[in-house]
Amino acid sequence: MAVKPIRLFGDPVLRTPAEPVKDFDKELRQLVKDLTDTMVDAPGAGLAAPQLGVGLRVFTYYVDDRLGHLVNPTLELGEEQQDGDEGCLSLPGLAFPTPRAWRAVARGFNMHGEPITVEGTELLARCVQHETDHLDGILFIDRMDPEQRKLAMRAIREAEWFGEPAPVVRDSPHRTFGRAI
Repeated sequence: MAVKPIRLFGDPVLRTPAEPVKDFDKELRQLVKDLTDTMVDAPGAGLAAPQLGVGLRVFTYYVDDRLGHLVNPTLELGEEQQDGDEGCLSLPGLAFPTPRAWRAVARGFNMHGEPITVEGTELLARCVQHETDHLDGILFIDRMDPEQRKLAMRAIREAEWFGEPAPVVRDSPHRTFGRAI
């Protein structure tokens, strides 16, 4: 099992857009394994590479017994909206009402470079939108209306983990564009 530390709110890597994956190689397959192991251990419904400090466009998901991953995703969103509480492994223990599209189609590649499509509604749609946002340097609190976001920021500042230093993991095989993870 390759469980890695999850970066918390305030870490700049969470606000940095990730780079597209160019090499579908052994390092990418290890990253997908690390993401999957860490997500399942947390436990979470999804985990994006930036949450492990890796600036690549990769995420994993585990929703309704569907376990998978997506590399270099693009999204098509339905017009119908859903409201519901949303949480994040980078903001542990907190959940807030967040609007999302009710239906999403995510297209990308698997870790071997083969094209795949992930299509879903409700929780799966919310998850692929949330994880793709991570790849763009966007956090779910950015999707909230100003009043809700203000309440969320207060709860974040009061959380016991707020202000914790980012973990530094040396000798990582993952490409980090000059950052220690």
